[in-house]
Amino acid sequence: MERVGDAFVWPFRDPKWLEKVAIIGLISLIPIIGTINGLGWMLASIDRLREGKQELPPGNFDHLGRGVLLFVVFLVYALALLVVGGGVFILGFVLLAAGGQGNGNAALEFVGVVVTLLALGVILVVTLAFFFARPAVVLATDHGGVAAGLDVPSILRRMRMTPTNTLIAGLMLLAAGFISQLGSYACVIGLIFTIPYALAIEAWIIRSYEEGLDVGRSAPAAAPER
Repeated sequence: MERVGDAFVWPFRDPKWLEKVAIIGLISLIPIIGTINGLGWMLASIDRLREGKQELPPGNFDHLGRGVLLFVVFLVYALALLVVGGGVFILGFVLLAAGGQGNGNAALEFVGVVVTLLALGVILVVTLAFFFARPAVVLATDHGGVAAGLDVPSILRRMRMTPTNTLIAGLMLLAAGFISQLGSYACVIGLIFTIPYALAIEAWIIRSYEEGLDVGRSAPAAAPER
């Protein structure tokens, strides 16, 4: 993954970047619809980069159809995390409540604390891990639909093909996620710009990750030792 700095500057090479970013940012404020359209716009940005174009897609609602499948995949993963992490968290809360009844049960309360902390740890670790899996998930969904995006073994194989790329892409996506949330400190006006800007950065990261996969596939296999 070369020219990492390009991820943060390429959107500004489009003479109409401000107009496009502002429109997508305004649309992104619409619950659910805005998120779906933003994901589709990000996928369209990847297409532009594949074509060698340094310009953003138009800012409009035309990206809803493209983004809905990716939205469904992300929603399924989020619900799975909620069910697993939430279930463990509820178990910890129940143990804490049971241990605090009557004269109290210190051992039960301790187990409840441990289970609750475990639930929080699982949620945090899985959330961070998804940043590293996100490029593989996006590409799988883009090429094969919802079923491909939810094919966890295939996703893991794709991630292992170029582990360095996976690591760099995940770290950069964490930075993009941080940038996306910066707008919240400047109220709604900031989000209008930071959300689509982060999506454009993500498009570059995923396209660069895809190029790394192509190189990995075309690399000759190592000769067996004798």
